[in-house]
Amino acid sequence: MAQLSDDCFAFGGKLLAVEEAAALIESRVPALEAREAVPLRAAVGRVLAADLHAPIALPPFFNSAVDGYAFRHADLAPQGETRLAVAGRLQAGVKGGAVVPSTAIRIFTGAPMPEGADTVMMQEDAREEAGVVILPPGLKRGANCRPAGEDVALGAVALARGRRLGPAEIGLAAALGCTTLEVTRPVRVGVFSTGDELAEPGTALGAARTYDSNRFTLMALLAGLPAEAVDLGILPDDRDATARALAEAAGAHDLLLTSGGVSTGEADHVKAAIESGGRLVFWRLAVKPGRPAAMGVIGGTPVVGLPGNPVAAVVTFLHLARPLVLRLAGAAAEPLPRFAARADFAYRKKAGRREYVRVKLVFEGALPTARKYPREGAGLLTSLTESDAFAELPEEITQVAPGDQVRVLPFRAVF
Repeated sequence: MAQLSDDCFAFGGKLLAVEEAAALIESRVPALEAREAVPLRAAVGRVLAADLHAPIALPPFFNSAVDGYAFRHADLAPQGETRLAVAGRLQAGVKGGAVVPSTAIRIFTGAPMPEGADTVMMQEDAREEAGVVILPPGLKRGANCRPAGEDVALGAVALARGRRLGPAEIGLAAALGCTTLEVTRPVRVGVFSTGDELAEPGTALGAARTYDSNRFTLMALLAGLPAEAVDLGILPDDRDATARALAEAAGAHDLLLTSGGVSTGEADHVKAAIESGGRLVFWRLAVKPGRPAAMGVIGGTPVVGLPGNPVAAVVTFLHLARPLVLRLAGAAAEPLPRFAARADFAYRKKAGRREYVRVKLVFEGALPTARKYPREGAGLLTSLTESDAFAELPEEITQVAPGDQVRVLPFRAVF
């Protein structure tokens, strides 16, 4: 477990900008030290704990990149067609012999180049007649060949420490002959919801209560990260009970996430519970939705208090919890994906805070069109299921007009 000091962040401001939060996390939070070797099939989504040096070159030998004819480039006529006797045939997986002057070898993709050959003519560009291949002029030396080590040189760093392992990385490790990879331990994240008004799905709802959704959303978001999500249930609207639960959970987890209870209401106890058991790093993020978000440290364990409104919880998860998990897991920084789009809506906002507007993306023309979800409200779960992205409106912007270029964060790419 990464043990943080209570003053590890040492932030004195009251309202934290998104970039300031990211910089604090990146510079002050150490990665977990535990690591383990796991089989390739179990390494998907994990973080590489040490540089992977190529134990072999990739490809391991000089080979043909196409089906065609292998020959010496020196045998090509400088002008006009060249006629070479076809002296043999080489398939992938079979070691070839040598090519003698004025001959060619019929070769297939992946087959090792015969000794002396340095060029391959694609079969589509050549024609064979009675054991002789006729080659057109103009081919460069080394064409349609793959030198040994062209992809990865022997001993080179094929995958760097901190790399999250996806299908491409697993495939590369397999091509290098690896059967296991050394990875960091998944971050153990305890997830709470808060509020007397919440009921567990599947139980009787009762009067004036709603089913808890945030806990399930957060655990689903964690499933896409190198983390082990632990369901810690619903905390009551009681300061002492909340403080005890957080203090107890801190000793068994690398990170704690809560949702709800971080605003200024009489029943909001998470902020006070963090302060009573450790240190509050900051309270309130300069974003909308999601301003009432808190970060602190209890017993060396970071605690992130997310807002109770579902959309606000997602926005702040992406900016606080996601980078914290990646940092604790030893992963290299992964900025959220963003690209340009054209707004089809008018919108006004206050300067000094970043706002996230839910939009549907329509891909037409040079830029996709961002169509605003028709209803406001950070509590509308359907605004997430019926949108694709957030239009990210920076602090200095005060209004958007139809046709303006905006930056969008496609949240489905990180869900």
